[in-house]
Amino acid sequence: MPLIELKDIYKIYNPGENEVRALDGVSLTIERGEFVAIIGHSGSGKSTLMNMLGLLDECTSGEYTLDGKDVSHLTDDELSDIRNKQIGFIFQGFNLIPSLTAQANVELPLIYRGMKREAREKLALEALERVGLVERRAHRPAEMSGGQQQRAAIARAVAARPPIILADEPTGNLDSKSGGDVMRILRELYEEGRTIILITHDRDIAAEAKRVIRIHDGKVVEDITQ
Repeated sequence: MPLIELKDIYKIYNPGENEVRALDGVSLTIERGEFVAIIGHSGSGKSTLMNMLGLLDECTSGEYTLDGKDVSHLTDDELSDIRNKQIGFIFQGFNLIPSLTAQANVELPLIYRGMKREAREKLALEALERVGLVERRAHRPAEMSGGQQQRAAIARAVAARPPIILADEPTGNLDSKSGGDVMRILRELYEEGRTIILITHDRDIAAEAKRVIRIHDGKVVEDITQ
């Protein structure tokens, strides 16, 4: 059974004469432990596809099965619960909370899980250690470089050990060295058995993945295992 299965997914804005098909009949499967890059130009539909995969948006029609469960039409609370347990998100803009330290940012999803303080702190420090940021744990985002902020965001995404890591342009705001650090961490997570889904417009970054899916005008036009 695939980890992720999309069947004939449509996302249509302004249905009717001036409709926009952000996703136009997308069907694909992703197995456990794959490292997949989804590439496409701006406006291709790749961000809409990421939002769909991450349960951040609902499809207009079609079926999405995640880990054997149809998640196409669940309530917001049900979707939130699955997101929190199954998916770690890494965004281009880091999405850290400015008033919180690196450690507190990493602990935040663990609080939503109802985890006790001692267990939270242990997992957060382990995650910061793995991204080489434990010595900056008491720093707030404004006191860290872009690369350090993104590593903190990765620590937050992986602290609860979710099976899926969804990374949206994770190197987009970084210099080449920091971007290389991020890709190294993602490779390590893949080698440990996590499923990595990487959204990017950069073919060099996509080349790091084992499988590349290209989307154009809301359709999958290429699906290559490399």
